Amino acid sequence: MVDALKLKIKTLPFGIHAVECHLDESFFNTDEQNEVRRADVHVNLEVTRKSENTYRLEIACNGTLTTACDRCLDDLDLPVDVTYCLNVEQMGNELDDSNDELLIVPADWRELDAAPLVRDTVLLAMPMTHVHENEEDCNADMLEALDSHRVEAVPDDDDQPQSETIGTDPRWEALKKLKEQ
Repeated sequence: MVDALKLKIKTLPFGIHAVECHLDESFFNTDEQNEVRRADVHVNLEVTRKSENTYRLEIACNGTLTTACDRCLDDLDLPVDVTYCLNVEQMGNELDDSNDELLIVPADWRELDAAPLVRDTVLLAMPMTHVHENEEDCNADMLEALDSHRVEAVPDDDDQPQSETIGTDPRWEALKKLKEQ
């Protein structure tokens, strides 16, 4: 865990405060489902204390994440360049993170751990599919192995409608009769 991202919000003076840190793969691999192989991400976190219980976080992350290509499983470097702004209000007794622009934390919290916010900001900026931009950049041996295991579709016989070639389940015919009534 990156201690610089643990913000002492109760004792933070009014005004703007900057926090900088560097993140590697250990920061992102806190659960077994994560797909980050390597990371080199620089974080600039600007915390503004506006009032006794109101804060603004501006998170800016730049760098590179390395993950597996979905097509060939080789390393794929993905650029990271993302910013996220979030207002934080300290009130009530429960955490409420249902709004993307406002985080409500309990009034008795003395510290706000911004690490999950930073982690989510970076990981949500990654594309859904991780593939090399050009297929030529993929591992040729893996692409060849994939092609050798590809199942080709069986062409339909153009002379006969598909319903005649497969046959209809008699239960469906009984249901069609009910529908027509």
